[in-house]
Amino acid sequence: MCITIVSNKSWHRKFLSEIETRTGESIIYIEDKSEVSRENLLRFSPRIVFFPHWSHIIPAEVYENYTCVVFHMTDVPFGRGGSPLQNLIARGIYETKLSAIRCSKELDAGDVYMKCPLSLWGTAEEIYLRAAELTKEMMIALIREDIKPVPQTGEPVFFRRRKPEEGDISQLVSLLSVFDYIRMLDADTYPAAFLDAGLLHLEFSRASLREDCILADVRISMQTAEEDG
Repeated sequence: MCITIVSNKSWHRKFLSEIETRTGESIIYIEDKSEVSRENLLRFSPRIVFFPHWSHIIPAEVYENYTCVVFHMTDVPFGRGGSPLQNLIARGIYETKLSAIRCSKELDAGDVYMKCPLSLWGTAEEIYLRAAELTKEMMIALIREDIKPVPQTGEPVFFRRRKPEEGDISQLVSLLSVFDYIRMLDADTYPAAFLDAGLLHLEFSRASLREDCILADVRISMQTAEEDG
């Protein structure tokens, strides 16, 4: 038997050696979602399958036959659903919990193994790296300790996955809101906060909030006919 980690983020791959050393377990690492199947996992007989920062649907044949643990960046049942980091910051929430949840049919509704505090200050990239470090420690604890999950309590609050066009900062009414939008989208592979001015499309990153202004890097491009409407 072994431990399987399913992730397509380089943040988690770098922790494999440390996890093996500290737990004495062999780790199988899967990046391709097509390999997340009962048939493939039968080759390894994993004791636990971890899904850190995984945005794809986990097949029922997998979570019904293996102990599958997902990690969600909210204090569930508050904030079930998509884009948790962006939805939290857009609501002015800067401290959250990283929850380790038993995967179930209903999204983010499974029993909870543990929760750990997580700061939402910094760029999205910095927050994801911070969450990856915390996820590593939580996985090690779950491998080494016999932690029993408990049902979620309280009224669920649901988030919906945010769309790229919601990064438009033109309707925001405070510098803090603009700063938050820029930093919460400032990560590789994420669509940046933006502003359209005539034929120009401006994308912002590396924001710094000052007393009366924001300093940021800007990428300026020409809008395509489709973007221009």
